[in-house]
Amino acid sequence: MKVGLIYSEIMKQGPDANRERYVRHGRRLEYFTIIYNCLEGIISIVAGLIAGSVSLVGFGIDSAIEVTSGTALLWRLHHEFNPERRESAEHATLRIVGFCFIGLALYILYDSVSILVRHEAPERSIPGIVIAAVSVVVMPLLARSKRQVASKISSAAMHADSRQTDFCTYLSAILLCGLLLNALFGWWWADPIAALIMVPIIAKEGIGALRGKPCSDECNCH
Repeated sequence: MKVGLIYSEIMKQGPDANRERYVRHGRRLEYFTIIYNCLEGIISIVAGLIAGSVSLVGFGIDSAIEVTSGTALLWRLHHEFNPERRESAEHATLRIVGFCFIGLALYILYDSVSILVRHEAPERSIPGIVIAAVSVVVMPLLARSKRQVASKISSAAMHADSRQTDFCTYLSAILLCGLLLNALFGWWWADPIAALIMVPIIAKEGIGALRGKPCSDECNCH
């Protein structure tokens, strides 16, 4: 009889315990996101300034945006069981990140066009190639883990953050192609062209965030 009561009590606590476990896992993912993107951003910006690579500098600035988003998500997860604070944090974060994306798109557009007009060739950047290659591997794994947590806790904000991590994967691949073409074949124009390819992708994300569209209907999965 006593064992049955204990088992019944455990079953009642199960869903809440599981939710708390997934929330803790989500926090760990956001801590990793913040630390990784801090390192990624510093390396990218320094290497980009040294090599004169606008796409590499732009990638580093995007890392700073990822840190901003990750920090906001971390704060939001700490208030997972307070719906009012969670909702207000989500909307404020979307607007901040949206403005950051628009500013980044304008910066890359201006700098890329200027380089193409002036025919300024960036130098080869081995650190840039390495960090882009690592991100191409790391970011998809991180995005998948975030989506799993988002599904388990039914979090639109977490799903939106996983989409931003997917977005970082796309930028990493574009950046890697541009840097490799410049390093292997001396195609100096590949770097600013790669940067220009980033512009509409970044702008679309920024506009979506400003309109308050954190994710598609997929985030409502259970």
